Amino acid sequence: MLMWNALLKRVLARDAGNGTANPRPPAETQPPTPLLERPPADSRARAKALLMGLQDSMCAGLERLDGIGRFQEESWERPEGGGGRSRVLKQGRIFEQGGVNFSEVEGDQLPPSILSQRPEAKGHRWFATGTSMVLHPRNPYIPTIHLNYRYFEAGPVWWFGGGADLTPYYPFLEDAQHFHRTIKAACDSVNPLYYQVFKPWCDEYFYLKHRGETRGVGGIFYDYQDPSGVLYRGQDPQGPAAAAGQALGQVSHGWEQLFQLASACGNAFLPAYTPIVEKRQFTPFGTRERDFQLYRRGRYVEFNLVFDRGTIFGLQTNGRTESILMSLPPLVRWDYGYVPAAGSREALLTELFTRPQNWLEDDSLEGRCAPHQAVR
Repeated sequence: MLMWNALLKRVLARDAGNGTANPRPPAETQPPTPLLERPPADSRARAKALLMGLQDSMCAGLERLDGIGRFQEESWERPEGGGGRSRVLKQGRIFEQGGVNFSEVEGDQLPPSILSQRPEAKGHRWFATGTSMVLHPRNPYIPTIHLNYRYFEAGPVWWFGGGADLTPYYPFLEDAQHFHRTIKAACDSVNPLYYQVFKPWCDEYFYLKHRGETRGVGGIFYDYQDPSGVLYRGQDPQGPAAAAGQALGQVSHGWEQLFQLASACGNAFLPAYTPIVEKRQFTPFGTRERDFQLYRRGRYVEFNLVFDRGTIFGLQTNGRTESILMSLPPLVRWDYGYVPAAGSREALLTELFTRPQNWLEDDSLEGRCAPHQAVR
């Protein structure tokens, strides 16, 4: 509890100049401010309908999958404008806890975390809507999963962002491949260039710098997508995602295509995750596996409270705290100086599944996983 409080204080103490988890890159790495095409007149209504629909379909699918657990909904209003509906499932058959949130908020003053990235939005009234989800299964052989898709407007500035990532505790190569294959197909249905940048961007974003680890096996992540066509707008101009974006150059896409991307990827969630849960739900486990799961959940807490952009934005804009922090697991532990036994399944997770991999094309991965019965 003391570490949680310390981490939360660190988040709340940030400012735009020197405390943000994702500082703005040097000016020379910033693309020029584009003269954006205007979004459709009904852009906000369509984005809201899409994201509320995703919340409904995901909750319905997850309740069918769990069989026992039911989401409890709380609607809320934000004094500065807007509100949302938070849905939380507790103590289900499969899911120890999970949340699927929708929000639609607006205001007059943008938080530092946004202005550091898009200073041209300063002084404009803003609007943001999004759906986010985190599921924490009880069985350590079922991965935790996260999803977030969002849309933002502020005066002449608008963009789409989002992504999904998978965090296994006892990994299987087949699960990571299935997840990536499904998400890639969703991206490719709109533009086959997207996954080439958004996959390494995910590896970069969900990276715990103080641990030297990725949060899990990744997926996709993208932000600030608008008609300027600059696919990579992250924090590491020398990294693999930036290199992929530079190699591809500017991509021609507008509001409609980016809307389709959010729809395709959001609707790919159940096909990407359900088969994994169905296959692993009855895998027996004991105290050792449970303790390791709770230990690795600590990494999830560290990322969400120290680095996660959605957490920072929500707290800086006076969002509903319970909804913002619903991503945290119900139980977690920290084990000082823990090192997994050499050659163990736990060591495989640390050495292979918390490092960026080419999950779909690297044939050597099977040979590394096979000795641990971690292929299928």
